[in-house]
Amino acid sequence: MKFSFKNDYSEGCHPNILQALLQSNLDQQAGYGEDEYSLQAKELIKEKIKNPNSDIYFVSGGTQANLIVISSILRPYQCAISASTGHILNNETGAIEATGHKILNIETEDGKLRPSDITPVLESHQNVPHQVMPKLVYISNSTELGTIYNAQELEDLSAFCKKNGLYLFMDGARLGHGLTSEISDLTLEKVAELTDIFYLGGTKNGALIGEAIVINNQELKQDFGFNIKQKGALLAKGRLLGIQFLELMKNDLYFDLAKHANRQAMKIKNAMQEKGVQFLSDTYTNQIFPILSNDLIQVLSEKFEFYVWKKIDENNSAIRLITSWNTGDEPVNGFIEIINSELS
Repeated sequence: MKFSFKNDYSEGCHPNILQALLQSNLDQQAGYGEDEYSLQAKELIKEKIKNPNSDIYFVSGGTQANLIVISSILRPYQCAISASTGHILNNETGAIEATGHKILNIETEDGKLRPSDITPVLESHQNVPHQVMPKLVYISNSTELGTIYNAQELEDLSAFCKKNGLYLFMDGARLGHGLTSEISDLTLEKVAELTDIFYLGGTKNGALIGEAIVINNQELKQDFGFNIKQKGALLAKGRLLGIQFLELMKNDLYFDLAKHANRQAMKIKNAMQEKGVQFLSDTYTNQIFPILSNDLIQVLSEKFEFYVWKKIDENNSAIRLITSWNTGDEPVNGFIEIINSELS
């Protein structure tokens, strides 16, 4: 049976979560997120971000979180700004556009947005009221290319957004991996301080399902719950999400799982670098994009599953490898063994 490096959510969930769900299964609780587990999880997240005034909502997935946040924040004539690699542009079936909001995309080499990238977009949308109004900047950390924002980059972007009346929204589907990267100087507290709204991704980091939306900007809190309900995201058995985040936040399990995934990816990356392999982007998270010959890719694909991400030339392509919270040493070592053998 092949081992899959295609994504970080092929497995079910961390055993602590499964055990907690089992132990609490017959406890009667209030519905729609008013259960004691959800309330405790929210308080624990507030402690982690050191902001007791943030509002927190649990939803089932990343696309749902992006859809609800952006459609709730923007007025009908306003639009979002995203890197061209952004998940909302490429992997959400036009969910944002389906709510009537345009996405202005910006080409970047590393999947990150900087003030210098956004300025030309603002300058080219001054024909009021004939053009859409840029109002929200969408970023991911880690990005879809596995890169991360450092503290200074996020501070600069946050200040720029405030100066220009833009909301800053961080997609945190892989936020755990971004924050625990060996080169990261960002903290969860800093993310909460510098963004108007972000979410903690559970689906890709040990949960069965679930993302925790964190609203830091006071003006975005009003009536947000109505949007959750209207978009079909208010689970009657909201405890299923609350229990999972309560377990993930306990004793920093969330961050331990992300660290493990990052470490496993770096083992593969370092082994490849020793053999002279080049990468599409220089990443330090659980996503890596090595450039390999098509012949070597064919050999690897006999035992492992992964995506061929981008054709480089006639003979070489970049593949994407993603490790998860549950990726063991055996598949990692097996992959490295083939690399060492084929590139010796």
